[in-house]
Amino acid sequence: MNNKPTPNSHSIIELSIAQERLRQARYSFNLALVTTALSACIGLVGAGLLLLGKVTEGTVTAAGGMAASVRCVQLAKDTNDRLDKILAELDDET
Repeated sequence: MNNKPTPNSHSIIELSIAQERLRQARYSFNLALVTTALSACIGLVGAGLLLLGKVTEGTVTAAGGMAASVRCVQLAKDTNDRLDKILAELDDET
C-alpha cells in the first residue's frame, strides 16, 4: 500500500486548514470582542475603585482586565502561526 501523499490529498488538507483558520478566526473575533467588553467593564470598576480611594484594588482590577485581553490575542496568534507552519510544510512537499 502506498502511504505517500498524493497531490489531491494535499488539496484536501489545505482546504481543511483553510476551513479551520476561518473557524478559529470567527471564534477569535468573538472572544476578542467579549474580552474587550469585559475589560472595559473591569476598567470602569477599577477606575471607580481608584476614585473611591482604594488604589490597590483599583490597580489590580484594571491590570487583570488588560491581562485577560492580551492573553486572548496571544492565544489566537499562536494558533494561527501553527496553522501557517503546517501549510508551509505542505507547500514544501509539493
